[in-house]
Amino acid sequence: MLHGDLGKSLRFNQGVSSLIVKRYPFTLQLTLASLFVAIVLAIPAGVRSAVRRNRWDDRLLSVVSLFGLSFPNFALGPVLILFFAVRLGWLPVSGSGTFAHLVLPAITMGGALAAILTRMVRTSMLEELGQDYIRTARAKGLPERTVVYRHALRNAMIPILTVLGLQFGALLAGTIVTETIFSWPGIGRLTIQAIANRDYYLVQGCILAIGLTYVAVNFLTDLLYSAVNPRIRQ
Repeated sequence: MLHGDLGKSLRFNQGVSSLIVKRYPFTLQLTLASLFVAIVLAIPAGVRSAVRRNRWDDRLLSVVSLFGLSFPNFALGPVLILFFAVRLGWLPVSGSGTFAHLVLPAITMGGALAAILTRMVRTSMLEELGQDYIRTARAKGLPERTVVYRHALRNAMIPILTVLGLQFGALLAGTIVTETIFSWPGIGRLTIQAIANRDYYLVQGCILAIGLTYVAVNFLTDLLYSAVNPRIRQ
């Protein structure tokens, strides 16, 4: 492992390291796209849900997030394929190569994370909106948007970043199912192929790559804490 020699794949007759290097960018691209989808959906929804607490839109977002939590990737993926690819013909069914190929797998993986993140953002924002510094900011006459997004959201980001770091590992695990459904040429699909062919060296290499990525992301999450909240630097 220290020499970068993880053995030779029995199925593909190539070095395990070279196979992982070829497939890894595809998995990283899909994971980051899914993370982007989750953040874009969850943060505005969670903030609005907290600001509009116990009103109709808060209850609606709670129902939608519950639905997202209850719908697994292996069910959501085929539904999206049937509707957007087969019935409407807007997007390709499977494969890679263009931005259109990335849309459905990213939504499939990002949807469940968005549901989890929305609830986390709401809970964290509700705690911050009740703090004294928020009342002081409002008393100074600051615009509500500035109070919510510049002050409350920034201080609420610590638990949100923790969830993102932990859920990144769940996204990596989710690529195994999602990449198989959409024939995405990443490490997840390569792992399934290796298991099916009892290619033990390749299985070990893929799991090692996923595990090291998970550790690296959690380390970067710890570093981001000090960037988001300067008090942690002390």
